[in-house]
Amino acid sequence: MPSTENQGSSSSFSSFGRSIFGARQEQVHSVEASNESDSCNLELGLFQKHVTDRFQVLSAASDEEFLSIDWIQKLLGAFISCQEEFRAILLNNKEQVTKPPFDRMISEFFERSVKALDICNASRDGIEKIRTWQKHLEIVFCALGSSKRALTEGHFRRARKALMDLALATLDEKESGSVFSQRNRSFGRHNSSKDHHSSSGHSRSHSWSVSRSWSAAKQLQSIANNLVSPRATEIAAASGLVIPVYTINCILLIVLWTLVAAIPCQDRGLSIHFSVPRQLSWSTPVTALYERITEESKKRERRNSNGLLKEIYQVEKWIGSIGAPSEGGLPEDNGLSN
Repeated sequence: MPSTENQGSSSSFSSFGRSIFGARQEQVHSVEASNESDSCNLELGLFQKHVTDRFQVLSAASDEEFLSIDWIQKLLGAFISCQEEFRAILLNNKEQVTKPPFDRMISEFFERSVKALDICNASRDGIEKIRTWQKHLEIVFCALGSSKRALTEGHFRRARKALMDLALATLDEKESGSVFSQRNRSFGRHNSSKDHHSSSGHSRSHSWSVSRSWSAAKQLQSIANNLVSPRATEIAAASGLVIPVYTINCILLIVLWTLVAAIPCQDRGLSIHFSVPRQLSWSTPVTALYERITEESKKRERRNSNGLLKEIYQVEKWIGSIGAPSEGGLPEDNGLSN
């Protein structure tokens, strides 16, 4: 029969062994948790830095490049890059997505993303409208651009008609309704007979993919509603993950707002209040971008302007010189555009 002394020694050894093993497990879990926390913090920090760097470049663009087609392409490219990084953060922290307050903020971001699709559709329609203008300009170039032939009255008639059609195409539909009802459009989508006899009283030169009552200004306001910086308690509860959610929401809003400012959209409007906490590194370039576009709108925007895109502004300036010989315009119409 084993001695009680040996039993006590064995029991003490087992207890000591379990305590050592348990302590080592706690240390391993502590180190793993610390490593995961450090990795998450590094990922979130890099996301903020990349957003800052991308919008620093955009906000510091030269006057020649700012709000041009090339600049808009860079803006969209920067947003796509930010969105891809944000998606990676969500995939790496899937366990947090269903926990409050993270779940609510993610849900709100998805709702804003769905609303953004309308603005994307309206912007696409605006680009189609600009392409129609380009076709009119190509007619003018073909009629007057050749130096190898003598210009005849027919060339001037063709160019003059194309310029008048271009001027009409850039007008707001409500303003140009009575004119469009009497003119055949050379370009643009053809509407059905139902649209042709719509309550507007004229066939539309362009078929918007959004309803007639849809408003870009109201849609932007809807996206901006309730977009507030997270509280300290929410940041702590979600281990800081609410910061990138707030960041991507703000970036989405500023990009959509810029698209509406630059490109022809139904019921354009820029009257949203945009303010972000200064302690966020990307707040400086994004706020600078917002203020710069706002200033441009004050300098260049006029009644019924189609957008702040630099190329649109150049076309509008040219249209404004039609029928003004002192400014190098073509001769007066004299009925040649009919």
